[in-house]
Amino acid sequence: MTKTTTGTDWGKADFEAIYNCPDPRRYFTTLQPLEYQIPHHGQAVFRALTETLRRSRGDRPPLSVVDLCCSYGVNAALLNHRLSLTDLYGRYAGDRPDGPTTGQLTDEDRAFFATRRRAEAVRVTGIDAAERAVGYAREVGLLDHGFAENLELDEPSAELRAVLAGTDLITVTGGVGYISARTFGRLFDCVARPPWVAAFVLRTVSYRPVSALLARAGLVTEQLTTRTFRQRRFADGDERRAAFEALARRGLSIAGKESDGFYHADFYLSRPAAEVAALPLTELLPG
Repeated sequence: MTKTTTGTDWGKADFEAIYNCPDPRRYFTTLQPLEYQIPHHGQAVFRALTETLRRSRGDRPPLSVVDLCCSYGVNAALLNHRLSLTDLYGRYAGDRPDGPTTGQLTDEDRAFFATRRRAEAVRVTGIDAAERAVGYAREVGLLDHGFAENLELDEPSAELRAVLAGTDLITVTGGVGYISARTFGRLFDCVARPPWVAAFVLRTVSYRPVSALLARAGLVTEQLTTRTFRQRRFADGDERRAAFEALARRGLSIAGKESDGFYHADFYLSRPAAEVAALPLTELLPG
């Protein structure tokens, strides 16, 4: 694995080759030994948030969720289906030479996910610069809409603008740092009213520019201070040292967190002030 060198990547291992393959097998096979687990944590949190939104908004069409950096639709799979991340590793990791072709796997996955769809499923729009990953997630039915667009570089297409208009919740489990406040600003230019924003952010990255932009849009950002969430193991000693240096520059201690050999993420939730006052984050996500 090579090292990235941009300011936001602080010397992270470069996994770019797994993010835009014809199907998810290389992605899961590569990440399983590193115990990549942030989608597992996101599953519980995002289900709690969508249930709260559903109760508060009454008899309306299904909730509309936008998943940023959606990749192969992993968050959508876990949010809307009777599945765990372990199930997905079991399905895709350890690719065999005699395994199905991408076309065969696509057909199998379409049936696999359809039979496990939850009654409480929400509509999910996925956005990611990786065209083949987004296309796969759309083909197998994980995404209601999928857009291979890079909002760091370009304005959203007319088609994406139309879909974003009724967004209730924006989710992201690992993209902040690769995407910045610029992406969020372009999203918020498309919505009729500010949606909730739920973000897992590696502690090596500052969320302050994004939360400042969301504040200008009328949202209050709370950080869950009771815990952090493991993302994955460090790929090697170089990555570990680079992460420790980035954390030191931010004035953050690694004790009880990254000292365990894993990246850790903080969780942030941004909502209108009245909704924060009515149900603080510590009550919405106790423990």
